[in-house]
Amino acid sequence: MERINILNVPIDNCSMSELIEKLKVGGVVFTPNVDHLVKLQKDKEFYHVYQQADYRVCDSQLLFLASRFLGQPLIEKISGSDLFPAFCQYYSKDKNIKIFLLGGLGDVAAKARQNINTKARREIVVGSYSPPFGFETDEAECQKIIAAIARSGANVLAVGLGAPKQEKWIYQYKSQLKNIKTFFAIGATLDFEAGNLKRAPKWISLAGLEWFYRLLSEPKRLWRRYLLEDTTFFLLILKQKIKSYYHPIVTKKSGLFKTERSSSTGLRSQ
Repeated sequence: MERINILNVPIDNCSMSELIEKLKVGGVVFTPNVDHLVKLQKDKEFYHVYQQADYRVCDSQLLFLASRFLGQPLIEKISGSDLFPAFCQYYSKDKNIKIFLLGGLGDVAAKARQNINTKARREIVVGSYSPPFGFETDEAECQKIIAAIARSGANVLAVGLGAPKQEKWIYQYKSQLKNIKTFFAIGATLDFEAGNLKRAPKWISLAGLEWFYRLLSEPKRLWRRYLLEDTTFFLLILKQKIKSYYHPIVTKKSGLFKTERSSSTGLRSQ
C-alpha cells in the first residue's frame, strides 16, 4: 500500500473499500487530522505511538487538500466517522465479526451499541462501556475494562476517547487484549452513532469547514483547539512545500525519534 509523508507522518493512500477489505485480517487504525498532526509535533509519546499503527488514513478535508498542495494527492478522505459505520455495514452479515465499543460519557456507548445493532440487524456490537473521567490513570479501572472486553467475546475494539488518549490507551493495552484483531481510534464517532452529536452536512465537509461546524456545536470545548492550537498547521504545510520543514521531536539516546526534513514528494512504500 502506498504511503505519503505529511509533516513526517506516513499516511496510507488508499480507498475506504480497500482498507475495509484489508481489515478482515485485522490491524490498528488511526485517523490523522489537523489536530493530530499539530499534537504530533510536540508530544513524543504520541509520536511514537502513532508510528506503531498499521494504518493511518486521512480524517480531514483540510489534510486532503494539503496533500494536493504538496504535490502528493491522497486518493480519498477516510474519516473515522465514515469508516467505522462502513466497516459495520460491510461485515454486518459476517457473524465472526464482534465489536466492543469503549468511550463516550454516560450512556453514549450503550446508545451507540443499540443503534449500530439495529442497523446491522444483528448483535454485531457485543459489548460497550463508557469509562469515568480520568480512568486512564487508574490501573484497576483499566484492568476491569480489559476483563469486560475479554468476557464479551469481541475481536474488534472501537475506542472513542479523543486524541491522544485513545491512541495511547490502545498502544499501552493492546498486548493484553489477546482476542482483539482490529483496533479503531475513532474520536467522536460514538457520539455520532449514539445520536448525541450531528455530523456536518456533506457540502460543509467537502468545503473543509467541518471544523467550523463542530466549533459552533461545542464552542466552549473546541475554541482553543481550532482557533489557537491548530492554526500552526498551515505554516508547517507551507514549510514542507518549500522544503524548510524539520520535525522538532528529537531523542538521541533512545533512537526512537529523529529530526527529519520533509520534502513535498513524500514517502512511497508498498
